[in-house]
Amino acid sequence: DDRAAIFTIATQPTMVQGLSTSEQAAAKIVTIPAATSSVATAFYDTVTAAATYLETAPSHFRRVIIVITDGDDNNSKRITATSRAEVNASNNGQLNASRLRAGLEAKHRLAVADVQQAAQKADAIFYSVNPGGPSVRLNQIAMRAETGMEAIAEATGGTAFIPDGEKDLERVFRQVGAELRGQYLLQYYGNSDGPAGQFRRIQVAVPVRSDVRVRARQGYYPKKDQD
Repeated sequence: DDRAAIFTIATQPTMVQGLSTSEQAAAKIVTIPAATSSVATAFYDTVTAAATYLETAPSHFRRVIIVITDGDDNNSKRITATSRAEVNASNNGQLNASRLRAGLEAKHRLAVADVQQAAQKADAIFYSVNPGGPSVRLNQIAMRAETGMEAIAEATGGTAFIPDGEKDLERVFRQVGAELRGQYLLQYYGNSDGPAGQFRRIQVAVPVRSDVRVRARQGYYPKKDQD
């Protein structure tokens, strides 16, 4: 009963396959041509588009987003947006390199928060697979991107993987499959009087088992007229 959709990350989000059977999705993936040149990447916008698309999926299916990417972004709307004040300050020499970098870092943090919110609103679990391997830890920009994906994964109950080379990919995907088929479902009646659409934090713990680690979503956005 699994269904999968496929998005490619390039200068803008592109859905190359709508929700279809796993066999159809797998067949479509191998037809996607390899990149022949470097292009700008809109990672944040693409994941947000995928989450928004998943909101229309039947609610009785578990919703999952799996990305294979280094997570770097230089073309999403949040990143490319530059205020008139920034442009004027830069042209007048009033904005030095360190302030420009600080402003860009702030934009990335806001973009990560946007993606996190979109995934939470879609009730989606986020998994990332970084093909850059362990070497990403040696580069500041690469680590910023990886840290952003880790934050989204943690917030939604998923995992961020850094495979140790191409041969390690099979293990990673087997683990993702095992996790998706081996989860606990906890239900409760909420007693919050907060307005519909307001994020509600939750915490799941197993106090009597210090030897286990709980990975769960950090909260949810209730639907209208629901707790």
